[in-house]
Amino acid sequence: MPTSIDSLINRQLRKWEYEQNQATSGTEDLSLPSPIITVSRQKGSRGSYFASRLAEELKYDRLHRNVIDRICLSSGFRKRVIESMDDTFRSELALTVESFFTGQSVDHSDYFQHLYQVIFTMSKLGGVILVGRGGNFIVGPKRGFHIRFIAPRKKRIDNLVNYKFLSKDEATEEVDRSDKLRSEFIRKLFNADINDPFHYDIVLNAQYIDIEELVDVAVKAVHGKFEKLKHLDHDSI
Repeated sequence: MPTSIDSLINRQLRKWEYEQNQATSGTEDLSLPSPIITVSRQKGSRGSYFASRLAEELKYDRLHRNVIDRICLSSGFRKRVIESMDDTFRSELALTVESFFTGQSVDHSDYFQHLYQVIFTMSKLGGVILVGRGGNFIVGPKRGFHIRFIAPRKKRIDNLVNYKFLSKDEATEEVDRSDKLRSEFIRKLFNADINDPFHYDIVLNAQYIDIEELVDVAVKAVHGKFEKLKHLDHDSI
């Protein structure tokens, strides 16, 4: 029987396939930038909850890192994502992947190449919020909106105690371990610093601001950026 993640992926793929069929009939303007959002969050910041609320407000689908990994590691899912696009895009994708990895001091593993292919294609299909996996580094500044969601270490530890029912020691260990692993993941795959604010459109600090208020800020910023992107030369994206 399919897992809940597989069911979610199949549902999302059917939606994308339907939208692409509608687009080829001339009912959509594919020249517009793809409405994709990436969220990079610190463990315990409640960034996952923020991403879910943002998805609800924007009527997007939220795809967390386990979903992204499942697509990347499944040749069947990966093929369906890429083949939902036309031949022109698939040729562009092949050239983009080749040019990115040529001479780059980044990870060249099969997983990373699959990750790049899948997320780059998702950036064209749009309508989703990608949580984790360094999507902002693949999508680029003109194909989407990129958020870094943070909170002070103490607050993140307290959140894991209050919402995940961990002990103080367990929460502290989890926060520190996650910070280290996520930083190493981005450094290895993209040769970049996950905490560099210039990799994101906006950095949201949840120390004193309520999640719902941060969602409102993000919604306005997302609409503002996508409106500006409509007026750019999309051939340069």
